[in-house]
Amino acid sequence: MAAVVFEGASRVYPGSERPAVDKLDLQIADGEFLVLVGPSGCGKSTSLRMLAGLEEVDTGTIRIGERDVTNLPPKDRDVAMVFQNYALYPHMTVAENMGFALKIAGVGKSEIAARVREAATLLDLEPYLQRKPKALSGGQRQRVAMGRAIVREPRVFLMDEPLSNLDAKLRVQTRTQIASLQRRLGVTTVYVTHDQVEAMTMGDRVAVLRDGLLMQVASPQELYDRPANVFVAGFIGSPAMNLLTVAPTPGGVQIAGQPTELPTETLAAIDGSREVTVGIRPEDLLLVAAEQGWPLHVDLVESLGADAYVYGHLDLSTGTRHDLIVRTDGRRPPTRGSTVHVTPKPGHVHVFDAATGDRLGA
Repeated sequence: MAAVVFEGASRVYPGSERPAVDKLDLQIADGEFLVLVGPSGCGKSTSLRMLAGLEEVDTGTIRIGERDVTNLPPKDRDVAMVFQNYALYPHMTVAENMGFALKIAGVGKSEIAARVREAATLLDLEPYLQRKPKALSGGQRQRVAMGRAIVREPRVFLMDEPLSNLDAKLRVQTRTQIASLQRRLGVTTVYVTHDQVEAMTMGDRVAVLRDGLLMQVASPQELYDRPANVFVAGFIGSPAMNLLTVAPTPGGVQIAGQPTELPTETLAAIDGSREVTVGIRPEDLLLVAAEQGWPLHVDLVESLGADAYVYGHLDLSTGTRHDLIVRTDGRRPPTRGSTVHVTPKPGHVHVFDAATGDRLGA
């Protein structure tokens, strides 16, 4: 096992002016499960491939443990990668697939057999060791790919969207198995996904990337409760955080004719700002009596059983309309076409600089 460090690591593809990964500074602790997440093209897979040695590092360094691996070939980095498409040899059995890297490395047959059996026991693959990949389900193939990585006993596991080819139910089941297995093995793991639910449920910490830049790295709960900027606020959470750009007033902000108070430290931070972006998560908006909150015109209601999502709009004093999402009781949701009044829970209003997008105050 080993810690992983990116120090100002950048990758610029030939013919491109903008780096795919731009001066990435990131420290991953020994035994940590870190998830890289972000929209398509944000640089998360490129970062993983730089660590694996499959992409060049144009500037900066990457270290695994105490070793600088920036210019080492992949075979000398002591990492094991699990790919999106499994990459299993169709003519080999499960046992042969799992032990192939050890065979190439010259490990003895008895040692290979012992490691394969141990990994198969961990992954519940013992009944399938003599089957070919075509006789396995998608979830079983993914476990074989995991087993192939485990038997190598690497210092670092690298996983590039390993669940994206599985159906929704199997993805939920397999992600819990991977997270549980990683904690049992204690191997440093870097996991790439575009699915924020995977990121929030699996990672010890989550690193959010955008256009090759690291936006924030923190625990899942901190990302949710204290997003560092508007991008993270809008990306983390489903449905996304409601974001409204308004002008500050003495004591807070005014939205749809209703004043909203802000903490003293936030007010001090926005002093002199022309406009701020106010963020409120759907579950942090409460339905209140008429005239006690913002009048929300209900456009659509999605009922999910215990919860319902109310999609509506506010008519702001500037003459503009702003869409809003509210999570409410699924058994007593408002009706489409009605008008309800909502107000944010005290202490659950996020404020960002409208120009820079950075968080203001607490």
